Amino acid sequence: MPELISKSGPLIWLLLGCLVLAVGVFLERLSYFHRAGMNVGEFLAGLASLIRRKNYAEALQECVATRVPVGRVIHAALLRHSAPREHLKEIVQEAGQLEVPRLERYLSILHAIAHAAPLIGLLGTILGLLDSFSSLSAANGVATPADLARGVYSSLITSGFSIAVAIPAYLFYSFLAAKARHLMHDLERAGVEIVNLIEDSRLDSSILSFTPMTKSESVPENIIEATSALKASSVKGRGKA
Repeated sequence: MPELISKSGPLIWLLLGCLVLAVGVFLERLSYFHRAGMNVGEFLAGLASLIRRKNYAEALQECVATRVPVGRVIHAALLRHSAPREHLKEIVQEAGQLEVPRLERYLSILHAIAHAAPLIGLLGTILGLLDSFSSLSAANGVATPADLARGVYSSLITSGFSIAVAIPAYLFYSFLAAKARHLMHDLERAGVEIVNLIEDSRLDSSILSFTPMTKSESVPENIIEATSALKASSVKGRGKA
C-alpha cells in the first residue's frame, strides 16, 4: 500500500482523507444507534401499569432515565397527558420530528463521499494521462515507454483507489440509513401506543367513577309517598294481627 500511494498522484491523499472520514462517521453513528435502540414493546408494557394507576410522575422518571429518542417522545406525551387525543397526536408527531435530525446526522457526509470519490478518481486519471502526454510532448514525441507508463500507472492507481473508497462509503450509508429508518418506525409506534394507553386510562377511570347525589338530585316525591304508604299498610296489618 505505501508503494502504491507513493507512485500515485496528489489526489490520493484526498481520497485517503475521505476514507478516514467515512470510517469515522460510520463508527460514530453505529455507536449512537446502538445506544439509541431499545425494546419498545417491553418498555411500553412497563409503562402501561403505571399509566393505569395514574402514576405519571414515576412514568416520567422512567422515560428520562432511558435517554433515548423513544423515551423523549413518550416523555413529551406524558407531560401533557390531560390534553385531548388530537392534541396528544400532534405532540408526539412534533417530538418525533425533533428526533429525526439527530438520527440522520452525518449521513449526508457518507452519501457525498460515495458519490464524490469516483469523480475524484476520474480527475486523477485525467491528470495522469495529461502528465503522460505532456512528457511525450516535451520529448518531441520521442519519450520512452517508461515515461508514458508512469503517468498511466499513476492514473490507474488513483482511479482504482477512488472506487475502493466509494464502495464502503456507500455500504456504510445504506446500512446506517436502514438503522435510522428502523428507529423512526420505533418512534411512530411509541407515539401511537402511548396515546392509546393514555386514552384507555381515561376511559377506565370514567367507567369506575361515580357522582354522589346532590340535594337538587334527591329522590322523587312520588317514590317517597309510595314508600310511606307501604310502611303504613304494614303497620296496620300487624295491629289487626
